[in-house]
Amino acid sequence: MKEATARVLEALRRAGARALSGEELSAQLGVSRAQIWKHVEALRGLGYGIDGAAGDGYRIVAAPDRLYAEEIQPRLHTRWLARRFEWLETTDSTNRVATELARGGAPHGTTVVAEGQTAGRGRLGRSFFSPPGLNLYSSTVLRPSLDTARAPTTILAAAVAVADTIAHTVGDDAAIAIKWPNDVLLGGRKTSGILMEMGAEATQVRFLVLGIGINLNVSRESFPDEFRALATSLSSHLGRPIDRVAFAARLYDTLEAVLDLHADGGFEALRPRFEARFHMRGRRVRVLDGVGEAPAAVLEGRAVGIDGDGALWIERDDGTRERVVAGDVTIAKSEGP
Repeated sequence: MKEATARVLEALRRAGARALSGEELSAQLGVSRAQIWKHVEALRGLGYGIDGAAGDGYRIVAAPDRLYAEEIQPRLHTRWLARRFEWLETTDSTNRVATELARGGAPHGTTVVAEGQTAGRGRLGRSFFSPPGLNLYSSTVLRPSLDTARAPTTILAAAVAVADTIAHTVGDDAAIAIKWPNDVLLGGRKTSGILMEMGAEATQVRFLVLGIGINLNVSRESFPDEFRALATSLSSHLGRPIDRVAFAARLYDTLEAVLDLHADGGFEALRPRFEARFHMRGRRVRVLDGVGEAPAAVLEGRAVGIDGDGALWIERDDGTRERVVAGDVTIAKSEGP
């Protein structure tokens, strides 16, 4: 949105239910009444419902279901996250866009949001179902003071933030679980994906790109066949639509607070919150090597906990324990869903 158009929007917002004449807006903003009319038309083109016409008073009567910076940022309480904000109608992947911005020097907290993605990506090379206008697809540039060995726990921290935000929105803390390392489950079904990519020099992180996709208003019936039994959305779970702008603002507030804790105290500062939602403890799990139709199982046993560096501890049948730092971990079929 152009800066002048955003100024008109802000003036109309401040007026609330009171209609502002073109003359008042012109005097406030220091532009002609003809320019005010053009900016009002631009806002209507962006989906804003505005009563009035040239010569009469203007009043906002409806905001669009769009994740514009001008909708989200006024609700934020963040210091650095999403204060630089890039909105896209559609893109192949918000992570790709954010990575390009990071390589070009984009500051810490720069956030890219798209209404839809044509090639959304998940962990281990999987695709992320990204229909337009329904969900949240967001990627944020981070520039933490971390070495590459400690960077991976950032994705576990993000899972805590996503889980807390979903729990607040659905009002049912017991329905939320985390599947190591970063899948957030709602009623036992996956409702989000988190992907982290890194740029580094030697052993020092130059930047991280943290991509978060959350199923908000997509119906379960519209999921591809291979996802339908395993995934859900917040609206499907609740039986009502989710306010995407309010959800995004709460997520960014929560994510900044969690990432600040992680920066100060590492994963240990968040481990109790992660483990409180860790649904695999005591269950038989299988670690898969690779992806595709027939990934190989390389380790099977009972999940017994999370290490201080975010690794998953698995106890084999013979009682020995192994740390898993990466891979696709699933509940063994003998355990049921």
